[in-house]
Amino acid sequence: MFFIVFYTVGIAGMLLPETFFIFKKLIPFAILLSVLALFFFHSHFQKNDLIAFVSIYILGFAAEVIGVNTGIIFGNYNYGESLGIELFNTPLMIGINWLLLIYISSSVARKLKINATLQILVASLIMLGYDLIIEQVSPVLDMWSWLEGNVPVKNYIAWFLLALLFHSILKILNVETKNKLAPVILFCQLSFFIVLLLFFKL
Repeated sequence: MFFIVFYTVGIAGMLLPETFFIFKKLIPFAILLSVLALFFFHSHFQKNDLIAFVSIYILGFAAEVIGVNTGIIFGNYNYGESLGIELFNTPLMIGINWLLLIYISSSVARKLKINATLQILVASLIMLGYDLIIEQVSPVLDMWSWLEGNVPVKNYIAWFLLALLFHSILKILNVETKNKLAPVILFCQLSFFIVLLLFFKL
């Protein structure tokens, strides 16, 4: 209930012109709070969990550093100010965001009674669907924007391939992502961006 209220207040704050710029600055806080809450409800912390989480953060951040400075991976884009402190033109929070999204999509996919390979595929498709939505809203929130104006197809291809890699890391290291809060966070985040998309784009 806390996160449902938290994200609902966030939506209201984003929709009101008087508070939009204040709430835009709170995006890193929302990401970090969500991750910390997920870790609190994480069922078992083992050595492999830490290895997996750190690996996803480093690889996700490195991919974004290469991507934003070369345009090779995702296309030509720039980060805005909403994601906070940057290193090499890349917000430090972006690695945390990768970890957050990989974790919650993995947790949701593992609820399906399917084998590990299909769980990785489904979780990566959830990630792709998420990206399709957030890409439409990110420029409005000053998170990032595309220099050509439109989102290049290779961004979605790279996003999906990275998701496959990161979900595979979780499976290879046998990280247990059973977490009762994960579906709630995914629902709240998707609702947040869908409402903003409908408000700002339609």
